[in-house]
Amino acid sequence: MCCIGMMQMLEKIKKPNDVKKIPEERLPKLAEEIRGFLIKSLSRTGGHLASNLGVVELTIALHRVYSLPDDKIIWDVGHQAYTHKILTGRMGEFERLRQAGGISGFPRRDESPCDSFDTGHSSTSISAGLGYVRARDLKKESYRVVSVIGDGALTGGMAFEAMNNAADLKTNFVIVLNDNEMSISRNVGGISDYLAEVRTSSAYTGFKMGVTSALEKLPGLGRGIVDTLRKTKSSIKQLVIPGMFFENMGLTYLGPVNGHNIRQLIKVLSEARRFEGAVLVHVVTEKGRGYEPAMRHPARFHGTAPFEIETGLPAKREGPTYTDIFSTVMRKMGDREPQVAAVTASMATGTGLKRFSNMFPERFFDVGIAEQHAVTFAAGLALGGLVPVVAIYSSFLQRAYDQILEDICLQNLHVVFAVDRAGLVGSDGKTHQGLFDLSYLGEMPGMTILAPKNLWELSDMMKFAVHFDGPIAVRYPRGEAVTEFKEARQPVELGKAEVLERGSRTALLAVGAMVPVAARAAEILKEQGMEVTLVNMRFVKPFDRELLRELAEDHELFVTLEENVEIGGFGQQVLAFVEREELPVTVCIAAVPDQFVGHGSVAWQREQCGLDAESVADRIRKRLAESAGRGRTE
Repeated sequence: MCCIGMMQMLEKIKKPNDVKKIPEERLPKLAEEIRGFLIKSLSRTGGHLASNLGVVELTIALHRVYSLPDDKIIWDVGHQAYTHKILTGRMGEFERLRQAGGISGFPRRDESPCDSFDTGHSSTSISAGLGYVRARDLKKESYRVVSVIGDGALTGGMAFEAMNNAADLKTNFVIVLNDNEMSISRNVGGISDYLAEVRTSSAYTGFKMGVTSALEKLPGLGRGIVDTLRKTKSSIKQLVIPGMFFENMGLTYLGPVNGHNIRQLIKVLSEARRFEGAVLVHVVTEKGRGYEPAMRHPARFHGTAPFEIETGLPAKREGPTYTDIFSTVMRKMGDREPQVAAVTASMATGTGLKRFSNMFPERFFDVGIAEQHAVTFAAGLALGGLVPVVAIYSSFLQRAYDQILEDICLQNLHVVFAVDRAGLVGSDGKTHQGLFDLSYLGEMPGMTILAPKNLWELSDMMKFAVHFDGPIAVRYPRGEAVTEFKEARQPVELGKAEVLERGSRTALLAVGAMVPVAARAAEILKEQGMEVTLVNMRFVKPFDRELLRELAEDHELFVTLEENVEIGGFGQQVLAFVEREELPVTVCIAAVPDQFVGHGSVAWQREQCGLDAESVADRIRKRLAESAGRGRTE
């Protein structure tokens, strides 16, 4: 375990480029102190631990070779940028990491000029870096650009599109491949296998750099010989270059390099700056390095809640999450439904499919970070007679919009989408909020959408979805599953809602995670003498139109509640229905405004969006007080 003690070197880091003042022989000590700080700090706040522990030396070397903010370091995904934040003077802000008003867990341009690109999703850094390079050259500027990408993110097709485009460059652009054999779960596929072979190859970088240096010293001819060797695609190069795949794409390959040897990293990165064109530096690191629990369980410590340093166990024991419930349901369906298959995009642990994969490996498919491929692959499974369950976070599923529309809905295929992390996600913030799925899925013809109010309903909805016929999505939130409303467990019927309480004047039409919020709002109003109707909508598409027609006979106000953006969401669908049917009710939409929601607790985010129970109750009170007639819309 990394030593967590005095910080002599780290205290010298006050602002960007201060790391350049530390003697090179003291940099390993700095790395040790950074690891100790990260372990101690994240044990209190939670955050992305394993990925950050793995890139400490690499980040130090990058900051020694490049000068920020003039030079641009672009982090793919960004969950490995904590050391970068420390080395740019933000160590004192880690007490409020991922909390409201504190620093983000990802690079943010509005947080520091040293953060060159806002990120949170994978496979973007090479494209963004290439854009920077082209802009730099057009404007005749001289800053350096380096894009850092993990081997997991490299499986995303966008990364290869960018590398293919980068082959035409005539000026310097450095791509650092951080190879730790992991994304969130262990990497899979041909690229992973290829990199494994490269890692075990005899070191080529030192040879290449030495020969290059020697040839360049030859008077008159040296530079020309070097240029010729760099451009050649055959002969001896084929025999000695382990990274031939990248060389054939038009990139100069340097590696593999020990990602925990700072001296070697500085040497290779300095050499990479000298090349004309795109250079890929292959760096081999160990995820979770320096902290034994994270090294043993890197997936669990990818994004961790506060934990006990001594054991690595969570500091707070919580009840089962919705992901846990999904995991149990899938395991049971694996036994009972031999046609059920599971598909995920490098998120076997995160989505709760690990148990299914262990028990039914022949029916489990992890396609790597490739959401688009995952969806169209599932289309093929469905056409082949299986029932694929595609488990992907809401925020990541939106990357496969076209495939869901064209390959699933257009063909009316029975594919089940288990949409995890739907709604407000808390500390991960803007890039990870699952606030758009009701809008982008709801507009697709043939798509059916459900949202459970509690853990039992998630189980029932998944069983319904598996036995359905056609595209269907079950969306559920992050975190501990609701155990309220246990007595309310009516059978799931297509398009039918569930009335939990009967009142008058006002009907609360709540979707999924908003049912407990609506119930609390109903309690507040009841204390003030107002009896309202509480409805668990269950189905967002198709929603229960018959019930709404019935409620319109003795209610004057419909309040829709959803953790989704208002535009294109459930509330607007209800509003359109009420107007089309000319129902004598006012519709009030409680949803996320047209803005991105920052990091903080889910409770705080709801308050900011007016989606907490008190805000909803207050809005209803004011609406009823101001109402002078019926049939108006908001």
